[in-house]
Amino acid sequence: MAAIGDANKALRAMFSGETPYDADAVAEHAQTIGSQSGEAVTTLFPEGSLEGPTEANPQIWDDWDEFVRLADRLGLVAEGLARAAYNRPSGERPMPSIGAMMGETADTSTMMGSRTMADMMGGSGPDMAMNADMMTDMPADRVFALLGDTCTACHTKFRVEKD
Repeated sequence: MAAIGDANKALRAMFSGETPYDADAVAEHAQTIGSQSGEAVTTLFPEGSLEGPTEANPQIWDDWDEFVRLADRLGLVAEGLARAAYNRPSGERPMPSIGAMMGETADTSTMMGSRTMADMMGGSGPDMAMNADMMTDMPADRVFALLGDTCTACHTKFRVEKD
């Protein structure tokens, strides 16, 4: 999880303009995230593994299929970002999640619930309507926004904020 966080932090700095955009680095960070997604994430959470330092919500095991779908989707979107890395960013701010547009925070909901932009574009998991091939021609910042939506969807549902 630390590798995903470090890669995401570096990507966020590039897409926000804090550091220069480097397509090779974007592709490399996306590949790092992809290599740490799917089963690499789910194996970190064997049922009942709340001992020790963890930010996992026990709901992971109540809704395991959704957790697996989000972990797999992370890999799919990371692959899409690696493919789109050499596309010039659109120059626009990445689209926020549906929840962010509606003023949601991790502990609130609206009439739209916790649906993210990725959910609105076809659902979650490897069977979602948008696949990595479709992301290949998208501006890299738009794919990065989808990556962020995937992280947010998982953290909102399955992560407990520590004090």
